[in-house]
Amino acid sequence: MSDLKLQIQPQRICLIRLSAIGDTCHALAVVRRLQDNWPDARITWIIGKIEATLLTDISDIEFIIFDKSKGLRAYSDVQNQLGDSRFDVALCMHASMRANFLCRKVKAPIRLGFDRARARDFQWLFTNRRIVAASEEHALEAMMSFAAAIGAEPHPIRWDIPLDEEVRSFASGYRSSGKSLVVISPCSSQRSRNYRNWSIENYAATIRHLTSIGCRVVLTGGRTDLELEYGKALCTAGAADNLIGKTSLKELLALIDNADLLICPDSGPAHMATAVNTPVLGLYASSNPARTGPFASRELTVNRYPDAALKFLHKPVKQLRWGRRVRHPDAMDLITVDDVIEKLELFFSI
Repeated sequence: MSDLKLQIQPQRICLIRLSAIGDTCHALAVVRRLQDNWPDARITWIIGKIEATLLTDISDIEFIIFDKSKGLRAYSDVQNQLGDSRFDVALCMHASMRANFLCRKVKAPIRLGFDRARARDFQWLFTNRRIVAASEEHALEAMMSFAAAIGAEPHPIRWDIPLDEEVRSFASGYRSSGKSLVVISPCSSQRSRNYRNWSIENYAATIRHLTSIGCRVVLTGGRTDLELEYGKALCTAGAADNLIGKTSLKELLALIDNADLLICPDSGPAHMATAVNTPVLGLYASSNPARTGPFASRELTVNRYPDAALKFLHKPVKQLRWGRRVRHPDAMDLITVDDVIEKLELFFSI
């Protein structure tokens, strides 16, 4: 069943979205829409441990942390925290086997999941209602379908992630008088056959261009060996402050919030930037920005996905399954430094 409207105003709503950073940012926008419709409703969110460090100081949402590193114990921990709580509806906004098992632990007469085409890992076996099927939606729009399905009317999109004075002070230290602050988060998450990262050489050339036009550049990222390698190489190649592996998610968000522009591939920081209204110059070739790109910065996105589809999959985008990735190590090489400079000129001319 996909056509659902609640007959009563919901008093208690449980949301399941464990990861990743970008998707949890999308989910927060959904929560804010629910709150704008029903300010007195109590919302409980089952969320992953890493993602929780970004969001759990939001006071008007109850968070239950799922720590996957605990194995089977993680499920019992969630069950214990849920206790005897009963909800009007569970929004199962994460189609994965982990999330599916958690969905069944929530006591709610309605467990709303994705439509059959998007319900990965057999999610339809664990839910009893589905959002309306749709095609060619951005990931944020797909998640907003959960709010629409239970009768939450559209409101201006908002996130309102709190940032305390300590992290704001940290970020403000990277402002230089008279200089635009450009943050570069060069790497996406390290997963098998990911291929979303632009080359060190291209980033180095971009940094040299940015510094030549009077920008201050700060590098950010996690603590993986690849990201640390990028940071070391890029600092050697050009003038940039290297904060790769040195910030918490809150500090990263404050830095992005303080920046004039973020440059990054398909990754969580693109959506963190959207949440704080910082423009994003997105680098997309292996994934379709119409689905996973920065929601509010489409005009600044370098989109070589159509070229990659033709070159490596031998099909135009319209003939591909929506959201299909181009899993080829040379896909991102289709993005040139000139492509990025053209978008930078557009940004600084606005």
